Amino acid sequence: MLFFIYFCICIFTVIHHMIQRTLQDKINDLIGAGKAIIIMGARQVGKSTLLDLVLNDRKDVLWLSGDDPDIQDLFSQMSSTRIKAILAGKRILVVDEAQRISDIGLRLKLITDQVPEVQVIATGSSSFELAAKVNEPLTGRKREFRMFPLTFEEMVQHTSLLEELRMIPHRLVYGYYPEVVSHPGEERSVLKELTDSYLYRDVLTLDRIAKSDKLVKLLKALAFQIGSQVSYNEVGQLVGLDPKTVERYVDILEKSYVIFRLGTFSRNLRNELKASRKIYFWDLGIRNAVIGNLAQIENRNDAGELWENFVIAERLKRNVYLGSFAQSWFWRTQQQKEIDYLEEEDGQLKAFEFKWNEHKAKVKCPEAFTNAYPNTEFKVITPNNVESFLL
Repeated sequence: MLFFIYFCICIFTVIHHMIQRTLQDKINDLIGAGKAIIIMGARQVGKSTLLDLVLNDRKDVLWLSGDDPDIQDLFSQMSSTRIKAILAGKRILVVDEAQRISDIGLRLKLITDQVPEVQVIATGSSSFELAAKVNEPLTGRKREFRMFPLTFEEMVQHTSLLEELRMIPHRLVYGYYPEVVSHPGEERSVLKELTDSYLYRDVLTLDRIAKSDKLVKLLKALAFQIGSQVSYNEVGQLVGLDPKTVERYVDILEKSYVIFRLGTFSRNLRNELKASRKIYFWDLGIRNAVIGNLAQIENRNDAGELWENFVIAERLKRNVYLGSFAQSWFWRTQQQKEIDYLEEEDGQLKAFEFKWNEHKAKVKCPEAFTNAYPNTEFKVITPNNVESFLL
């Protein structure tokens, strides 16, 4: 029996490396197109695995890690003569964790200008640090991509729609990080390692974070409020931070791909909320690990909130990968009339409610909203029709 379990885990690990990522073809098409490729996303979402698949064991690739002190020193003393010598015979340069390198934007610009035959690819887990360092120096010389954990659509393509629909209760608890998906039976230990190494090392130890213990408390408070409106003032009182510090920490957590904010939609009605926000997690495994609750979905009282978070996060991942210009909000009035999710693209407004329980799926669009926005399409999304929303 133990041998069988070990065999299954090995098979799943091999399968993980073969999962086709949505960005794979897009990045492959850009190789040799004359622009630096920047891939941003949290640690362990599969950036290096993606590049392994794209570059396919090519021998003309130089891989460097910005985490290594000697590589940091190499870039700090870089000259065009030296970089040409280092890149001799190479056609592709990959710099992982590029945000760790001082003036990385200027260094990559030097390479793209002086050695144009070499394709530069840089990845970063602290997206806001990397973006700040490359945006101005590489203006017009780069293509940026955001990368997330695995998506519903990627897993449907890898297995089947039926199989992934069956796995949704599992995903609501453990999420979509590749290491979690590829190690069935070990989800708890993998998530423990992920939260310790990626969250608490990369996010909570940033120089600008003065009170990391307060940020841990803030993250837990936000995790308990998914699907609810978040007041920076109330959360601040709860964890011992002033509202401006809460907002700054939330901004850092968002730019580190831990959470994302959804603002309110307001155009016509005087009593529409205009300055509120909801906060969700990009990955529910991380969210559940943060609050220490990995109970199965049948034994939870937050299944509805998890479902709402799951569907919205997967929709936003889908939109990013499609290059969609869609804008997203929730809607609520002072009289507590609410719609979970609104999306507008090309002038077309769509409204969605999310119900985990099929028996509660007969929901009508609030009359106040229908009267104010009469041409809006309204739909209730449940596990029975979720593919229409995510594929």
